[in-house]
Amino acid sequence: MSGVWVFKNGVVRLVENPGSERTSTVRRKALLHTPSGQVVSSYATLEAKLTALGWERYYEDPALYQFHKRGCLDLISLPRDFNHFSSVHMYDVVIKNRESFRVVDA
Repeated sequence: MSGVWVFKNGVVRLVENPGSERTSTVRRKALLHTPSGQVVSSYATLEAKLTALGWERYYEDPALYQFHKRGCLDLISLPRDFNHFSSVHMYDVVIKNRESFRVVDA
C-alpha cells in the first residue's frame, strides 16, 4: 500500500494518488546548464556537460549513473532511468557544480 494519509474533518484516510485531488498544479523542475542556457533533457547531454567540467563516468554500479572528479571525494549518483531523474538528483548536481547548473521550473 502506498499513498498519503490525509486527515480531513476528523477522519483519516489513505489517498493512493494525492495529486489527483489537488486543484493546484504540480510544478516540474528542470536542470539548466547556465553557461549555455540549455535545459538538460537526457543523460547524454548531462554527461557531456559534466565531462567538460572535469567529471568522469564511474562504472562501479550498473544500476546507477555515477560521476566522480579526480582529486576530490565528490560523487554524483543518478538513477539509471532518466525518467526517475528528480529534483533531489538535480540539486545534487547543482551543489557540486554551483557555477554551471541551477534548477528551474519547467
